[in-house]
Amino acid sequence: MNEGFALDPRLAADTASVAELPLSRLLLMDDARFPWLILVPRRPGLVELADLDRAAQHALLDEVQRAGAALRAAAPCDKLNVGALGNVVRQLHVHVVARRAGDAAWPGPVWGAGRAERYAADAREALLARLRALLG
Repeated sequence: MNEGFALDPRLAADTASVAELPLSRLLLMDDARFPWLILVPRRPGLVELADLDRAAQHALLDEVQRAGAALRAAAPCDKLNVGALGNVVRQLHVHVVARRAGDAAWPGPVWGAGRAERYAADAREALLARLRALLG
């Protein structure tokens, strides 16, 4: 089922791999201002949630919940934002963003809010290790 899957180059350039879940590749957005995960179902040609059959839709929602729980444990937040926009990157992907009152974009959306601030290598690796441990 994963044959022909390729991660969109824009996602690959802006993220670090966290884990391979049963359906999705889980990525960390490389922007230290916002703890931010992205799930990308490993099936070729997906653009919309409706492109998945119902069983895969439910599996994706379960993975979003799992990723959200790990993110909240690793980066406590006031609000967890979940969205699948796809206006720039058409490949189906779901954002899970930990938001804190007063963060760099609060209360607006994270998209287009200033410039990304890449993680320092040690901070990124520490967060990746924490997320992986939380995910089991």
